[in-house]
Amino acid sequence: MIDRPQELTEYLYYKKTPIKWALVVPSHWKIKALKYIAKLQSGDTIRPDQFIEQGYPVFGGNGFRGFTKNYNNTGYFPLIGRQGALCGNVNYSYGQFFASEHAVVVYPRANSVVTWLGESIRMANFNRLSQSTAQPGISVAVVENEHFPVPPIGEQKAIANFIYRKNAQIDAAISVKEQQITLLKERKQILIQNVVTHGLNSDAPMRDSGVEWIGTIPKHWWIKRAKYLFQEVDERSSYGQEELLSVSHITGVTPRSEKNVTMFMAEDYTGSKTCQEGDLVFNIMWAWMGALGISDRSGIVSSSYGIFRQAKTQAFNSQYLEMLLKTIGYIEHYNKVSTGLHSSRLRFYSHMFMAMEIGYPGWEEQSSIVDHINRESSKLDKTADLLQQQITKLKEYKATLINSAVTGKIKMPGVVEPALDASQLDAREVC
Repeated sequence: MIDRPQELTEYLYYKKTPIKWALVVPSHWKIKALKYIAKLQSGDTIRPDQFIEQGYPVFGGNGFRGFTKNYNNTGYFPLIGRQGALCGNVNYSYGQFFASEHAVVVYPRANSVVTWLGESIRMANFNRLSQSTAQPGISVAVVENEHFPVPPIGEQKAIANFIYRKNAQIDAAISVKEQQITLLKERKQILIQNVVTHGLNSDAPMRDSGVEWIGTIPKHWWIKRAKYLFQEVDERSSYGQEELLSVSHITGVTPRSEKNVTMFMAEDYTGSKTCQEGDLVFNIMWAWMGALGISDRSGIVSSSYGIFRQAKTQAFNSQYLEMLLKTIGYIEHYNKVSTGLHSSRLRFYSHMFMAMEIGYPGWEEQSSIVDHINRESSKLDKTADLLQQQITKLKEYKATLINSAVTGKIKMPGVVEPALDASQLDAREVC
């Protein structure tokens, strides 16, 4: 039984259909090919140089793409993705717009309601009809012959109104939970920022470090230039067989294999720059964004990375060091001293890091700070995970309600099911 609001009920009579995604529908609904419900037409080609900052919206297979100076459609229509991995995807266009060649515009015929039709097409999942593996695509000639259950126009309107209302209610609930997740993430960042720069004891005597990016720190903390704490290393791979590593401001030092991007791969990595477990790695080109981290493994890295190794064992807890060097004050310093004509060309070179002062406590206090952050972060992460699970369930619930509405599993409020006489009952399947 479908989980649904109490005011919704099922129809009394259903019939079987040959439609795989709607095996039974209300008995009085008709079955029609899509070409008798709507006219389908692919959009027009648009070149990259035809996009502008403001103008008419351009809609492609995955929705809004940008703006252009001309339009080829006016109105509110469903759009079907025609090519690529998202072929069969359904979006909606509105007003005066340009439909690109990657989209199929669905023009409802008389007695067809746009939202009902769009959600029915989404339910039909035209991606299953893609005709190529290299560059998936759907054919208008194929999809327009797909069959759909078609309720009377009054029920289509009731279904559309139901979808509008439920979408608004559920999306509002999702938005609240997403805002709560954002606040939890901000709270986590504030926690890290505060304790790695000021320690755990709020009553500890403080002093002005005299260093802009360090600010006020506990009196017993040290301030030293990086050149007294680290040594730059430039070690090279003998065979080029080590794991390929990458550095970003989001994930720190991670294997390239975990990156969901296409990256240049050399034929031979012999002689490439390497790092060892525990090394501090800076992405020189993106340090101004906080692209750095402590490597948890040996591997091959870009020649444009800076590699630094602690001069003294256990001077820094690796987790503490990475969090400290990603705090706001330090990142602002990287921005200030980096050289380049504009932000996308800024470079934070090794000598800049070596000249930089670092404020920090002893090893034991660093470890206590890390333990505290891990405990508190775990609580915040669990709460955020729970909220994300609730968001997932709400999205699933919304999809279930919409699918149940367009296939007739639930009857819309106010809809009166037509009575069937004895001859009609004998001719129909009663489910």
